[in-house]
Amino acid sequence: MAGPTTAEQHARPPRSEPGRPGDGQSGRGPRLTRRRLIVVLAAVAALFGLVLWLLYGSSWLKLTHVEVKGTDVLTPRQVTDAARAPVGAPLASLDTGAVAARVERRLPRVESVDVSRSWPHSLTLEVTERTPVLVMRKGAGFTEVDAHGVRFDTVAKEPSGVPLLKLSLDPAARSARFPTTRLLREAAAVRASLPREVAGETSELEVRSYDSVSVRLTGGITVMWGSAEDGEAKARALGALMKAVPKADHFDVSAPSAPAASAS
Repeated sequence: MAGPTTAEQHARPPRSEPGRPGDGQSGRGPRLTRRRLIVVLAAVAALFGLVLWLLYGSSWLKLTHVEVKGTDVLTPRQVTDAARAPVGAPLASLDTGAVAARVERRLPRVESVDVSRSWPHSLTLEVTERTPVLVMRKGAGFTEVDAHGVRFDTVAKEPSGVPLLKLSLDPAARSARFPTTRLLREAAAVRASLPREVAGETSELEVRSYDSVSVRLTGGITVMWGSAEDGEAKARALGALMKAVPKADHFDVSAPSAPAASAS
């Protein structure tokens, strides 16, 4: 069969190619892309608005319950009262740092508290209470002192197994450099450095100055400890000396490189 004549070839319109300028469909692609982008942005905005509403506007994620863990002497009610967590407020907007600060400020027995959200409705307060390592007489009661030398509570009954701390300060010991708070920290550090077998028998620590701390045991044995410095060396020296001189009732490890023992 013969092909088209030359006249027919000139009369036939040129075949359009996609993507070429002048094509009637060339602008459809960008228009569709812009339309899809607008739809996606609208969907993202709607989703973001929904999330904000769920977190801050709905009743689904509001605080309804406060749980307290870790208490020993304190009661959970005391902690929740001190926390004053805003029940009914959106859980997401709750200031956990402010809750923790209120508990620590109002309950000196609390050393620290970790506040965390428990979705969808709860707040958890993990409490760490201070533990007394020494007590001081205060009127008819006893003031408890923790391992950091912090006085945190006064109780009517002396805690069992906690040594009594006496401050018999020389006038020179009362200075800006060695205030009472500093001396309490030193006494607590001495208490922590005592050998385990000695710590269990300790009934009293007496502080006369920064570098004059003595320890009295339940059997009448006394130990001149000196300052809180070189605690490990002093503990080793005391343990060795007690084994070497078992009948002694006075030990001096204030200079751990030259300890001494004597019997009255």
